[in-house]
Amino acid sequence: MIKKNFKKLVAISTVAVLALSCTACGGSSSTRTQMLDKTVKSSIYVEPIEGISDDFIRGMDVSSILVEEKSGVKYYDENGKEADVFTVMADAGVNYARIRVWNDPYDENGNGYGGGNNDVATAIELGKRATDNGMKVCIDFHYSDFWADPAKQMVPKAWEGMGVSEKSDALYKFTKDSLNQLLDAGVDVSMVQIGNETNNGMSGEKIIANVTQLMNAGSKAVREISTEREKDIQIAVHYTNISDADNISKLLYKLASFQVDYDIFAVSYYPYWHGSFENLKSVLTMVQEKYGKKTMIAETASLYTPEDGDCNGNSVDVTQLTDGYSATIQSQATTVRDVCAAAHEAGALGVFYWEGAWIPVGNEWESNSKLWETYGSGWASSYAAGYDPDDAGQYYGGCSWDNQAMFDFSGHPLESLNVFKYLKCGTTADLAVDFTVQPTVTCNVGADITLPEKIEVVYNDRKANTEESVTWNADEIAAIDTSIEGKYEINGSLADGTAVKCTLKVELLNYVLNPSFEEADTSMWNVTYNGAKNPTDFQEKGPDALTGNVSFHFWDESNMDFAIEQTITGLESGTYKYTAYFQGGDINESAEMEIYIISNGTEYTAPFTAQGYANWQDPTISDVEVTDGTVTIGARIKCNAKGWGTMDDFTLNLIK
Repeated sequence: MIKKNFKKLVAISTVAVLALSCTACGGSSSTRTQMLDKTVKSSIYVEPIEGISDDFIRGMDVSSILVEEKSGVKYYDENGKEADVFTVMADAGVNYARIRVWNDPYDENGNGYGGGNNDVATAIELGKRATDNGMKVCIDFHYSDFWADPAKQMVPKAWEGMGVSEKSDALYKFTKDSLNQLLDAGVDVSMVQIGNETNNGMSGEKIIANVTQLMNAGSKAVREISTEREKDIQIAVHYTNISDADNISKLLYKLASFQVDYDIFAVSYYPYWHGSFENLKSVLTMVQEKYGKKTMIAETASLYTPEDGDCNGNSVDVTQLTDGYSATIQSQATTVRDVCAAAHEAGALGVFYWEGAWIPVGNEWESNSKLWETYGSGWASSYAAGYDPDDAGQYYGGCSWDNQAMFDFSGHPLESLNVFKYLKCGTTADLAVDFTVQPTVTCNVGADITLPEKIEVVYNDRKANTEESVTWNADEIAAIDTSIEGKYEINGSLADGTAVKCTLKVELLNYVLNPSFEEADTSMWNVTYNGAKNPTDFQEKGPDALTGNVSFHFWDESNMDFAIEQTITGLESGTYKYTAYFQGGDINESAEMEIYIISNGTEYTAPFTAQGYANWQDPTISDVEVTDGTVTIGARIKCNAKGWGTMDDFTLNLIK
């Protein structure tokens, strides 16, 4: 446990180190969008990033601001006075604005689809305000009438029925006309994205030759505008799911093969979805060294609160966050700082925070809904159903991002917004606990309860992190019935009185080692196959896993015949249940797929079938008697070429 005087010593030494480090910071503060050239005292602690430049992009996606204001949202400065949100962001060090553009986000009656109703006119109004506040502007063309991402790349209504050549001409004209309008209005367009998260296509095209033809049409328009206007405008392509580094490498190869003209390879990187900082740096470095392209992070974000501000739910909750961070203002600032540090270390141009000003328009569902529908300040309105019936048509509503904004629910800036101007020289702050790690303990049905004696305490200055002893509430523990499954929260306290909690799950224990493949060591799993090549791998790709980021994956251009199994020893005699989870597709009905368990020389099996992407099947084998303490569990698959699938979460439970 940290003693009081040691905490003071850490705080004092931190101040001294930071003060010394900033004697060499350099730079200037001639404009408010530059970083501070001296260490300041703050309510948040920010570790400085050595060598970071004032030119480093400290960007903010501002696409929703106009419809927020039309819905009655007001923004304030750090003194609590109503202010232009662009001025507040500029004062906090934001030097670049990112604005999405949809072709025609309105239905036939002129009703907006929502999500900002981001047409060219909206981009002009937002871009002018950003420019007036000293920011450069990145225009993010989705080349769609509504959201474009890996799951959907829908063709604009006006381009429906066009062949790829005709569509390329239309895209070229739309890009050039839009940029002329923006520049004529005085918007400082310095970067253009030709597509948004285009991993799986663009504007209704999926074949890579067609997608790259569209990209080159957009690139041609930007190059011509740049020449005609004598203005340097950088061109970015944008991808996501960078945790799958192999697939990103294949996409880069295809861009090079089809000679796509671009300057910047931009990625989305949300730490809770897209893997480690080390993988991020590795991908960015590879792009620069192998393909000679600049890199940047086009989107990132993190939580500052677990609360929901607009009665619409949140996209991300605290349970999804990466270890070492929580849903606090300090953790949000630390996350942004750490993402910027990783980008800087990899030589990237900078980072854009996604929609940091998208906050609730109110706190009551009925009145909020009217505003979302009228002004487009929710992620989607009901009017989008005609264009996007499968997603927006079913799930339209408010903002699920308000707990990741950098303004509170009433429009006041959080101190974490200032992280952008603190990056160079950092801050000093009184050493304080940011959060305590709430442990989750699993207890087998009928077993004794054992709770951790110490828990991790995370400070604003992560270098002070420690473990401290905890005392758990004995009465709450005594009241738990471990003879049946259940979930409990147990209160406790640290020596200084800090309240903590522990989640206890009484459930059937899983005896499979590394059951969902999240641990790097997979040696307990034995994979066998017939044929010249192993069609399987342990794939790190969150959307294809049932839980976590890793799953057992297969695909090959030839017919496949393989098995995966694990032998488990030291089991208590009794009756067991075995389950595994599977999703897959493009598999013929003649395929042979089954899970199996071998106990006491007898094999038990259960078949399963492929029901499509994310339609998880859970074949189960119950009432398996184990008397000698050993079983072998596994799965076998024989299927056609180009069939695909993933397996995850193998479980073996003692049921009686």
